[in-house]
Amino acid sequence: AVVSTQSGHYGRGGTLFLFCDFVSTLVMRGLLVGFAVLLAVNAFYIDEWLTEHKNEKRDGHIWALIVAGSKGWGNYRHQSDICHLYHMLTKKHGIPKEYIVTMMYNDIAYNRENPYPGTIINALHGKDVYEGTMIDYMGDDVTAANFLSILKGERIHGGSGKVINSGSKDTVFVNFVDHGGPGVLGFPEDELHVADLSATLNLMHENSRYKQMLFYVEACYAGSMFSKLSPNVNITAHTASNTEESSYACVLDEELDVYLGDCWSLNWMNNTEQIFPNLDKETVEQQYEIVKEMTTKSHASIYGDVTYIYHEPISTFLGYGSTPPQDSTPVIQDITKDALRSEDVLLDYLRRKRASAVDEELAGELDIQIKYHEIIEAKVQTILKMVGVDVTGAVEIAAALQESPASIEDMQCNKEVLSAFFETCYKMQTHPYITKYLYSLTNLCNNYPSSKIITAVRRNCDEN
Repeated sequence: AVVSTQSGHYGRGGTLFLFCDFVSTLVMRGLLVGFAVLLAVNAFYIDEWLTEHKNEKRDGHIWALIVAGSKGWGNYRHQSDICHLYHMLTKKHGIPKEYIVTMMYNDIAYNRENPYPGTIINALHGKDVYEGTMIDYMGDDVTAANFLSILKGERIHGGSGKVINSGSKDTVFVNFVDHGGPGVLGFPEDELHVADLSATLNLMHENSRYKQMLFYVEACYAGSMFSKLSPNVNITAHTASNTEESSYACVLDEELDVYLGDCWSLNWMNNTEQIFPNLDKETVEQQYEIVKEMTTKSHASIYGDVTYIYHEPISTFLGYGSTPPQDSTPVIQDITKDALRSEDVLLDYLRRKRASAVDEELAGELDIQIKYHEIIEAKVQTILKMVGVDVTGAVEIAAALQESPASIEDMQCNKEVLSAFFETCYKMQTHPYITKYLYSLTNLCNNYPSSKIITAVRRNCDEN
C-alpha cells in the first residue's frame, strides 16, 4: 500500500517516519511552551530571591542588632527610633528579617497614655512605624546579659531565641538607643557596662565572629563606651555624644506629650533616606561628617577603626537600596526646634503635664512627683560630694575631682562603683538626671581602689 502526500510517496516505513516526526514536533513545541510557562511562573519567585540575597556581600551576610533599652511612656522616642529603623532596613534596604534581631520593651504602642492604640510614630503627623515590626526580645527579656549573648551568638532562653550567628565573612551593624552615663548604657532593669562590652567585643574578634562591625549609639555620654576601643579590631563606633555630655531628644508632639525621636538618630536616618537608594555612594566617613554637621546640640563622635571601615560605603552595614517602596517614611525636617537634653526629659514631661492639668487631684499628684525628683537631684549631688570627701580625705581634692569628667582608666572599678550606686542609691532608668553627676565616681576610680569608693557610696546612700 502506498500513502500519497503533497511532498511525495511513502511506503509503510515512510508513514511511520512521518508519524514519528509529527509526534516529535508536537513534543518539542510542548516542551518549549512548558518551559516558557515555567519561567513566567517562577519569575516572581526568582525576583524575590534576588531581592532577598542582594544584601549578601559576595563573601558574607549583613547582620543587625537594634535595641531600645528603655521603657515607659516618657521614653517613647527610643522605641519609635527603633521601629523606624526596622522598616528602613527591611522594606527599603532589603536586609532579610532573619538577619535582624530586635530588642524592645514593647510598652508604648498599647500604653494607656497612647490615644492611638497600636501605633507609634517617629515624625509629626507621621505614618505608623509599629505595625510589622518583628520584636525578638521584649519585656523582661530586654537585658544587658541577653544583649551580650545575642552578639556572641550564644543560646538564649526566652524571646525568639534569635542571635547574631555571624562569621568571619559577615558584617554586623548594632544600633542602641537609650539613656547612658559615663561608661554605662541603660536597659529597662539593669545596665550594660563598658567593661563587659569591651570584653565581649574582644572575644568576638578573637573568635572571628565578624569581618567588620559598626555601632551607632544614641545615649548620653555614649562616647565613653568606646573611647578606649582599639583601632585594630575592625570595629567603628558612631555616637550621638562625646564622653562628657548629654544627647538630645527632638520633635515634641504636643498631642502625645512626648518627644518622638532623638536628634542624632533622626539626623542619620534622615540622611540615609535622602540618599536612598544610592547607599553605596556614601561612605561611613561621609555619613559621620554630614550627620555631625546636622547635629548641633551635641558633639557626634567616632571611635575605633577610622582607616578601613571609615571608607566603606554605608551599604556594607545598612543594606543595598533598590526601588523606593510606596510607603516610604516622610523625611523629617527642622527637628531641633524643641530639642532638650535627654537627662532632663523626665522632669520636663512632668512639668508640662502639670501645666495643662485641670483636675485638682491630678495636679496635686504631679506637684508631689516634681518636688520628689527635684529633691533627689539635689540630694544626689550632696551624696557624691560626701563620697568624694570620704574617699580622698580632703574637701579640696574632692572638689577638684568633681570639676569635670575624665576618661575612664579603670573599667572594672567604674562598673563596680556605679553598680553599687545604682543598687544602694538611685537608678539611672528611674532618675535619668543623676547621670549628669556620676562622672565624679569615675574620676575617683582613676585614683582610688573600688573597695574604698564602694564603702563610701553605701555609707552615704544609707545615711541620706
